[in-house]
Amino acid sequence: MIGERGRGRVRRGRRARGALLAGGVFLLLSAGALPGAAGCACERSALRSAGGEFRELTDWLTGSFSSAAQAAADSAFYDIRLQMTRIWHHRSDAYWLYVEQAVAGHEARPYRQRIYRVTPCSPGLFQSAVYRLPGEARFIGAGGSPGIFIALTPDSLSERTGCAIYLRRRDRETFVGETVGRECPSSLHGATFATSEVTLTRDLLTSWDRGFDDAGEQIWGAVKGGYRFRRVASPGRAAR
Repeated sequence: MIGERGRGRVRRGRRARGALLAGGVFLLLSAGALPGAAGCACERSALRSAGGEFRELTDWLTGSFSSAAQAAADSAFYDIRLQMTRIWHHRSDAYWLYVEQAVAGHEARPYRQRIYRVTPCSPGLFQSAVYRLPGEARFIGAGGSPGIFIALTPDSLSERTGCAIYLRRRDRETFVGETVGRECPSSLHGATFATSEVTLTRDLLTSWDRGFDDAGEQIWGAVKGGYRFRRVASPGRAAR
C-alpha cells in the first residue's frame, strides 16, 4: 500500500490538511506484532497451495474503492480513488495486482502506480510485496484493460525492499496488517522510514501511511487516522 506524492502533510509535529497516501495503500507492523512476519519466506507456488482464507483476502483486495464519504464528512481528508486490478491470471507463483491511486476528478493523472505480489507466508499469515513498474505512464487507466500487462514480466519490476505488508485474519469479518518496524525506507520531506497500518473487510479498506524521522517524529501522512476506502465495484459485481 505506499506513493511518494503528498499534499497537506505533517512536518515537525505541525498539522496540515490530511495527507494523500504517501506510502501506497498498502504498504505495514512492528517487528514482533505479527508472529513470523520478519524474515518470512513466502511460498512461490502460492496459488497451488492457497486455501479459502487466501482466496477471500485476495477477493476483498480486488476492485474499485473511494474515500468520497470520508472526505465529505471530514475536510482533513481528500477524495481519493483507488483501483486494484488482478493481472497475470496465468501465473501460479502469486496473486498479482496492479494498483492505481488518484485524486477524484484527476484519474488521468494518478499520483501512485504500483504492483503488489500477494502470497501466503505461513498458516494464517500473508504477504503483499510492493513493486514499482517501468514506464508507468503507459499503464495509466490499465485497470480496465489488464491484458496490457502481458508485455510486462515480474523481472522488469523494482521491489520496494522492506515495504512489504504482512496481513492476518483478526476475526471472520476482518484482516489486519502492517509493515515491519522501521524496515521501509522513505526520504520524503526529510523522513527516514515509513509505516503503514491496514484494516480490510469485504467492502472497506482502511490504510494509514506515515513517514517518520530518526527520532520517531511524524513527518508526513494523515494525522487523524487512516483513509477509509469504501468499495464501489468489484469483479462480477455492479457498481453501487
